[in-house]
Amino acid sequence: MKKFLRFLVACRPVTVVMALSAAVGTGAAGMAQAQTPPQGVAAAAAPLPPEVEAALARARLPRDALSVLVGDAQGTPRTAPRLAHRAQVPVNPASVMKLVTTYAALEQLGPAYVWNTPVYLQGTVQDGSLRGNVYIQGQGDPKLVMERLWLLMRRLQGQGIQVIVGDIVLDRTAFDVPEHDPARFDGEPLRPYNAAPDALLLNYKSSVMTFVPDVAAGLARIQYDPPLAGVQRQATVALAAAGTECGDWRGALRAELNDPAKVVFQGVYPAACGERVWPVAAADPRGFAARAVEGMWRELGGKLTGSVREGKVPAGLKPAFVVTSPTLAEVVRDVNKFSNNVMAQHVFLTLALQKNGVATFDGARDTLRQWWLSRVGDAEVPLADNGAGLSRDARLTAQALGRMLQVAWAAPVMPELVASLPISGVDGTLRRSQSRAGTAHLKTGSLRDVMAVAGYVHAASGRRYVLVAVVNHANAGTARPVLDSLIDWTARDQ
Repeated sequence: MKKFLRFLVACRPVTVVMALSAAVGTGAAGMAQAQTPPQGVAAAAAPLPPEVEAALARARLPRDALSVLVGDAQGTPRTAPRLAHRAQVPVNPASVMKLVTTYAALEQLGPAYVWNTPVYLQGTVQDGSLRGNVYIQGQGDPKLVMERLWLLMRRLQGQGIQVIVGDIVLDRTAFDVPEHDPARFDGEPLRPYNAAPDALLLNYKSSVMTFVPDVAAGLARIQYDPPLAGVQRQATVALAAAGTECGDWRGALRAELNDPAKVVFQGVYPAACGERVWPVAAADPRGFAARAVEGMWRELGGKLTGSVREGKVPAGLKPAFVVTSPTLAEVVRDVNKFSNNVMAQHVFLTLALQKNGVATFDGARDTLRQWWLSRVGDAEVPLADNGAGLSRDARLTAQALGRMLQVAWAAPVMPELVASLPISGVDGTLRRSQSRAGTAHLKTGSLRDVMAVAGYVHAASGRRYVLVAVVNHANAGTARPVLDSLIDWTARDQ
């Protein structure tokens, strides 16, 4: 489990390049245009605190690159904000958009919601053999990682099956999403953050390679998870010369990873690195699930006379058993703490799946829009695109997001939402924040030209504030100290 927690962290967008994603929908389809803000809320830009102005100058960012709203968490649309600067301007929020998706899901689905993956048997079991097919029906579980795939296969063996005289059929029809080119957005198809949603998403469509140096043997052993059928994987790689620093160890390996049937390393591994983990997205994303299912089945000693293929569960067939995901409250923590992109898209698509019986991005956007109008009201409806914020089309205003956070503060699911947010200077994507440790629960966001935070700050006065701060600028990568200064200023309220 520890390894997969590290993998989850590695999947999040921690650099400017890694924040980009090829998963795009149809932009503003089904979303309302920005509306006139309610009277009395956050209008013209106010003077910024001196420390924020100074941080902007050091970062070489103009004032109009920043949009900010700071207001009482218990405020209403008529409550004057403590600070508002360009709060009514639509901006690209990057992964801060995940706040909208996760709060909407907590309200509409409930914190205890789970995803079920039913498994069906077609045929008869006799003497350890199933003469027929096994059907695995994906329903959008965003956390069907290797450990849980192992448990699924163990439960299949618990039905008295060691040999499948037939096929394993994967049913992915619950999601109706566009074909996805993982290289389209940033030319990095092997980065796990570029994984596309899939009704049967296994291990985030990624493998984890663990390198363990053995100095005495002069090599590093490589462990691969999950096991994949039909893939040749190099078991060891030579160590670099003694005294070589760790440095760019991935580059030193000179990995060849574009062939879905073969993994080769032409280089060396520095022993100074110790044990390291490298998550890599599948070179053949569509075929990854079939390779993983067959690989895990055979790893457990199972035999398969047919193949693993795609298909649909026959009408009238009853499931032999069902594999249940962690609760939505747990999934939302992964989404927000570590900014997991494909999980956020699964949560977003599930809004449509529960309403319409099939998940589409248009259906999710329409469901989100209806929820927003009923709960947040006349604040501007976000342009959510894929629900993860990994888009050049996504838009919202600091004022609208601030209002949503005020509504959330008074909601029954507030504890689950707040607990899912990174804590400044402590964990998640804020663990390296230079602001006062423990004073804020904030979602972060970053793209090539975007840096943002949004959530709640706990002030010295005992009051709770909503903070939304978004930088849209070519130099947004330098904006972290600006955001830290805003967190500190908000927390110093006496």
